[in-house]
Parts: sequence; structure tokens; C-alpha cells
Amino acid sequence: MIDDIKKEAADRMAKSVDSLKQELTKLRTGRAHASLLDHITVSYYGSEVPLGQVASVGVSDARTLLVTPWEKNMVGPIEKAILKSDLGLNPASAGTVIRVPLPALTEERRRDLVKVVRQEGEGAKVAIRNIRRDANNQLKALLKEKKIAEDAERQAQDETQKLTDRHIQDVDKVLAAKEAELMEI
Repeated sequence: MIDDIKKEAADRMAKSVDSLKQELTKLRTGRAHASLLDHITVSYYGSEVPLGQVASVGVSDARTLLVTPWEKNMVGPIEKAILKSDLGLNPASAGTVIRVPLPALTEERRRDLVKVVRQEGEGAKVAIRNIRRDANNQLKALLKEKKIAEDAERQAQDETQKLTDRHIQDVDKVLAAKEAELMEI
């Protein structure tokens, strides 16, 4: 029983860290990478589909993404979708290929992005702490039902705290790496 609670808490905490990493990949640094456009959806014959399903996204150089639609008639809708996105990018079509130049980030914009990164990190830490609270509540319920001893409950809570500390350290490492990447010119 106790092992199940600890395992579930560890899995959920790891998912929180993974979710943070996923969110941070959406934050634009000065470098071009194909995953920058992953969350963009395009109107394709009346339905919204991810950009990756209607085009290939590649990197042509350090500051330019290259979007190649599978069908020629998709150039316009893909351009509109990139313009509408919250990334602030201006695509330029050249025949059947769309080039998406990434402007250099200003110092002020970098600092704003660092604040966003810290907010995301704090959200991940809160999620991890909530998972710890849930696990501790489950342990207290088992103790109340007299299914485990008090010592076992206390030991399990200590182990849950160590698990929480380890995952919060992971979040801090991810945040430090992303902040360094953002502040790098």
C-alpha cells in the first residue's frame, strides 16, 4: 500500500517536471528549432490540425525555420496560422516554401522571458507540493483506518519529502538551464 502511494507520487512528480520541460520548449530563444512551431494548428479542409501534419518544419540556419507544406495550396493557411500564433513571427513565402526568420531578442524581452520561465517553474513546484500533500493525506487515511503503523506512516512521509525535494531540485536545474539559454546572446 505504502509503496503504491510512493510510486504514484513519484510518477506524478516526474510528469510535472516533464510538463515543465515541454512548456519551456515553447518559449523562444534566439535560436531556431523545429519544435517552436509544434503547438500551431492550421485550418485544413475545415478542421484544425497540427502544423506537423500538413508540412515539414526544419531549420535552415541558426535564425531561420523552413516550413515545407505537403500541398501547394496550404502555403496561405500555414502563413496565417504562424502570424496568428502568440510567437510574434513574420513568415515569408517563397513559392512553395515558407521561411520564418526569428528576430534577435532584446535585453528587455529576455528579462521578460526569464520572468515567464520562473512563473512556469513556480507552477511546477506548486504541482509537486500538491502531489506531496495528496500522498501524505493518503498515508494519514491509512493510519486512521489502522492499516499501517504510526512509524511506517512517518517513515513514508519522510521518503515522500525526499522525493519532493529531489523533483524540486530537478525543476531548479531545468529553470537554470533555460534562463542561461535565454540570457545567452
